[in-house]
Amino acid sequence: MRRAPFLCLVLLGAAFLVAGCGSKKESASEPADTAVQAACTGSQLTGALKLPPSFPQIEAEKVTYTQQRSEGPTDIVEGYFNGSVADAHDEFKKELQAAGYKILFDELEDHDSEVSWKGEGRTGQVALREECGQNDKTYVHITNRPA
Repeated sequence: MRRAPFLCLVLLGAAFLVAGCGSKKESASEPADTAVQAACTGSQLTGALKLPPSFPQIEAEKVTYTQQRSEGPTDIVEGYFNGSVADAHDEFKKELQAAGYKILFDELEDHDSEVSWKGEGRTGQVALREECGQNDKTYVHITNRPA
């Protein structure tokens, strides 16, 4: 009966191993999903964007917003930036600060970036990803929710 505790530990370890193998995370080399591709190739939105009134409007030749939707209290605006992830990160961060938004967090990596912000009673994040399939075109995903 001394083997019972050891056997329990082995079985518990095996259960954790199997549970950890259950999900598949996409790698950067895999194709982006169709929703991202639609944001990267769609036509420019007409009408009001679901962003705070003073949210910076980056020049049209740099950014194009192609789709938007609401998920509960969160508004989402997507599109693409003509340039690299680093260029998009720097531009959004600079423009948000210039418009009086507080930067809560920002991170720039090789293939993606986030700039979290707060302003006008709202919080959100500008997420930038190298998923449009071109080095000079960056996927833009902006969330915007009540603070």
